[in-house]
Amino acid sequence: MVTGEMLPTAVLPQMSADLGVTQARTGLLVSLWALTVVVATFPLVRLTRRWEHRPVVAGALGVFAVASALTAVAPTYEATVAARLLGAAVCGLLWATVNAQVADIVPSHGLATGVAVVLGGATLGTVVGVPLASFVAQGWDWRVAFGALAVLGGVAAVLVRAVVTDAVAPRSADERTATPVGQLRPVLVVAGLVGLVLVGHFAAFTFVTRLVADAAPGLPGGVSGALLVFGASSAVGLVLVGRVRDRWTGTALLAATMLVAASVLALSVVDGSALTGLVVLVAWGLTSGALPPLAQTLIMRTAGPEHRATAGGVIPVVFNLGIAVGAALGSVIVERSGPAALPVPAAVVVAVAAVGLVLATRPRAAAPATVQGSGSLVEPAVSAPCPS
Repeated sequence: MVTGEMLPTAVLPQMSADLGVTQARTGLLVSLWALTVVVATFPLVRLTRRWEHRPVVAGALGVFAVASALTAVAPTYEATVAARLLGAAVCGLLWATVNAQVADIVPSHGLATGVAVVLGGATLGTVVGVPLASFVAQGWDWRVAFGALAVLGGVAAVLVRAVVTDAVAPRSADERTATPVGQLRPVLVVAGLVGLVLVGHFAAFTFVTRLVADAAPGLPGGVSGALLVFGASSAVGLVLVGRVRDRWTGTALLAATMLVAASVLALSVVDGSALTGLVVLVAWGLTSGALPPLAQTLIMRTAGPEHRATAGGVIPVVFNLGIAVGAALGSVIVERSGPAALPVPAAVVVAVAAVGLVLATRPRAAAPATVQGSGSLVEPAVSAPCPS
C-alpha cells in the first residue's frame, strides 16, 4: 500500500511522458491520494464498523489490487486519476482496520511490538518497494510496475483471508475491568499533537536533498547515500520501538519528539561537513522512525476497545494531514527564503508539539487510570494496565 502511494514519484518521468502531461501534474497524483485518504477514511470506517476486521482488510487489498491494475492500463491521465482515487479511498480504511485488528489479536503487553511489525512493512514499502519500482520502470515500463503491484495486492488479499485470525487475544483481569469510556478526547489530543510533529518533520524532509546538498558529496553515494542512511536509521528506530515496555510508551514518544526537533534544528549547522551531516541524518532517522509506532501504540492503548475503530481511523487521517500541511509549509518557506531558512521554523513546530505532549501526558495523581474522561495519556500506560 505504501509502495502504491509513492509509486508515481518513482516512475515520474516515464509516466508523465506516456500520459502526455507535465511532471507536476503527475506529482499531483500523490497529493490527491493523501487528500482522498483524509476525506474517505471516516465514512468508510463508519460503513464497515460492524464487520469483522479480516474480510475488511482482505477486501481493501482486493480493491487496491484492482485500482493498481486499472492504473496500469489507463489510457489517459484522467483515467489514471480515477484509478488512483479508488486505491486511495480504501487506503485509509485499510490502515484504520489494520490498526484495530492488531490491537485485537495481540495482548496489551505486545501491542508496541505488533505495531512495529506492521509499520515495518510500511518502511519496506518506502525503502525497498519504491526503488524497486523505479528500477522496473527504467528497465521495462512504468505500467509493468503498477501491474506487478496489482498482482502483489491480490496475493496479499488471499493471504489475509487464509492466515490472519479474527480471534481476540486474552486480557488480564485488570484489562477486562478497566473502563474505556471517555478515552476518546485524549486520543484526539495525542493524535493532533503527533500530526503537528509531522508538519514540522515533513516541512524539512520534503527538501532534505537540498538541506544536505553541501555535505552529501563527502558521503559515500552522495545524496542517494544520504537518503539511504536516513532510511536505514528509520528502520533501526522502528525495530528499537518494539522493545519499549508498555509503561514507557508515553515517555518514549515525548523523548522521540524532542529529539526530532533537535535533529531538524541541527540541519541549520550541517553546512558542508560530511561528518556532521551523517550524525544529524542518523539521529533524525532513528527518532522519526520511532515516532509513528510509539504514537499508534499510545493512541490504540488509550482508546480501549470501545473507541478502537474510531482511533484506527484517526491515525491515517491526522498523519496524512500532517504530511500534506508540512510539505506545503516547507514549499512556502523555501520559495520565499530558500532552504537555509527551513530548519528553524520546522524545529519550532515540532518543539511546540513536544510542549503539548508534556502537558497532555503528565501524570495526574487525582485521576486514576479508569476514571472516565481523565484526559491523561500517561495514567492508562503507567498507573494501571490500560484496555487494548
